[in-house]
Amino acid sequence: MASSFYITTPIYYVNARPHLGHAYTTIVADVVCRFNTMRKADTFFLTGTDEHGDKIVRSAKAENLSPKAYVDMISGQFKDLWPELNINYSRFIRTTDPEHVAVVELILQKIFDSGDIYFSEYEGLYCLGCERFYTERELVDGKCPDHETKPERIKESNYFFKMSRYQDWLIDHIKQHPDFIRPERYKNEVLAFLREPLEDLCISRPKKRLKWGITLPFDPEYVTYVWFDALINYISALGYPHGELFHKFWPSVQHIVAKDILKPHGIYWPIMLKAAGIPIYQHLNVHGYWNVDQSKMSKSLGNVVEPLQLKEIYGLDAFRFFLMRDMVFGLDSNFNETVLVERINSDLANDFGNLFSRILAMAHKYFKGRVPQVDPDIEKELQLGLASDAILAVTGFTEAMIAFEFHKALLSVWEFVSRMNKYVDVMAPWELAKKKTSRKQLEAVIYNLLEGLRIISGLIYPFMPDTAKNMQKRLGLDPDAEFYALDRLTSWNIIQPGSQLLKSVSLFPRIDPKKLDPVTTKKKAGLEPEKFIFKPEVTLDMLNRIDLRVARVIQAEKVPRAKKLLKLTVDLGEKRTIIAGIAERYAPEELVGKQIIVVANLKPVKLMGILSNGMVLAADDDQLALATLDKPITPGTPLR
Repeated sequence: MASSFYITTPIYYVNARPHLGHAYTTIVADVVCRFNTMRKADTFFLTGTDEHGDKIVRSAKAENLSPKAYVDMISGQFKDLWPELNINYSRFIRTTDPEHVAVVELILQKIFDSGDIYFSEYEGLYCLGCERFYTERELVDGKCPDHETKPERIKESNYFFKMSRYQDWLIDHIKQHPDFIRPERYKNEVLAFLREPLEDLCISRPKKRLKWGITLPFDPEYVTYVWFDALINYISALGYPHGELFHKFWPSVQHIVAKDILKPHGIYWPIMLKAAGIPIYQHLNVHGYWNVDQSKMSKSLGNVVEPLQLKEIYGLDAFRFFLMRDMVFGLDSNFNETVLVERINSDLANDFGNLFSRILAMAHKYFKGRVPQVDPDIEKELQLGLASDAILAVTGFTEAMIAFEFHKALLSVWEFVSRMNKYVDVMAPWELAKKKTSRKQLEAVIYNLLEGLRIISGLIYPFMPDTAKNMQKRLGLDPDAEFYALDRLTSWNIIQPGSQLLKSVSLFPRIDPKKLDPVTTKKKAGLEPEKFIFKPEVTLDMLNRIDLRVARVIQAEKVPRAKKLLKLTVDLGEKRTIIAGIAERYAPEELVGKQIIVVANLKPVKLMGILSNGMVLAADDDQLALATLDKPITPGTPLR
């Protein structure tokens, strides 16, 4: 059994509210931390917020707030969200915390004194969104690969960290520790990047350009580069260098990050640690993106999924289960609400919830809600046990959890759920109950099923903690007595014969797909209908990025095999093709000559094999209506 375990999320940048991607990363960390409590490890779970840099200043200005007031507000939203998602962290750190600032200054001075930081003039391509310089080879078609914007060329004097000095060391370390970065695809990505000469890292910003940051201890005219500041949170939170927590937990540290911040965590951070004489972390665990409509979530694209809305509609444990079951850790996954409902109905309501209800109902019907006594000879003679299947499930679950293969861990649990469902059908307790001579068989069957439910309640604990406790309470167990511990899950005959069972409940009621209209769904959850929920405020700068223009429809035709789609050829100063989902309301012939409003700078996408280059604006209040103008305007005229 592990003695100590330290897990971290990235500290989230506070230029935007928390969304599904943040929730996933933090729920993963919570699941991993809870699993290690099952192994009886002493755990420490760190999360928090990253609060310095250019983007914070700009976001604060847009909200007419000081940087400090702005970061207090957004950081509070993150901190308030995690308990709502049953995330049980040990510490929430902020990079504006005084003790963090002191550690950053200490590390900077230490590395400066060793000769690994120098002053020089530099000209490079700077992405504001990433707040870092890019090399030409890192760009895609001359643009930042994450933000798809052209970096600004900046020339200024700054301080640089000699990362290049440690390039060979890092390559050797990664090769000697094959699971240092996992899954393997991300290790290979880092090694591929390191095949090229590693440039030294610019670690400062002049105060004449940016004042919101931690001042360099060796030059008061400069602040620290946001990444050099942020990464140090993983040790400052433990009281580096002399804190008891640091000495206890740092040797077992594991980081969880999304793939977009692989480079800072896979290259900058280990080299920073090496230069400062601090032991390197154990593992960097990298996950993919949750995409919406095949695109990475982005507030600028308007496709951000709010975790609290999903929790309110579908239930917290069902939401947590879906995230962990439907993403293979390391790969991208596409968020789809219909798939979420199907997963709830199939796995949770049908397979799992129904099994739980049937077993408890039979225990109440045949044994008045008491756990039956088992005759071990009868059980052995007739091979009525489920213990070997349970051990197999626990073993598969444990191996998958250690490897961060969460979907496989849940598959192991659900294979046992399936085995138990089959056991019920084959043993047919209702038939055994009809014969007095089968009473001992019935006792053994029901007891085995109750023990099987106990095992399942422990295995689902990291993913669905509330459901696990609810199950244990109804099985007559103390939900606070750590029945999820792995040593108990590898033991049988834990439930005491004669103990009282509570009445069954529906753990996961089925969701009727026909009632999945967002308005009715949200009404059911006590939320306002979608059309009356105002979206988050946007700044004028954000609004100006949307290019709305007047267009005239030149031609319209139905898209073959698509009931709702029309192919429009429009004139907006140039000829464009746009696919619009308006065929159920408008006939093609009535659109020709009509003036409409389109989003002209929407990224082109293929629909039914046709490239659509723009989006038509329309209102939908039971009867769809296109947005038009009250007098003729030249096609291509922008809206103001």
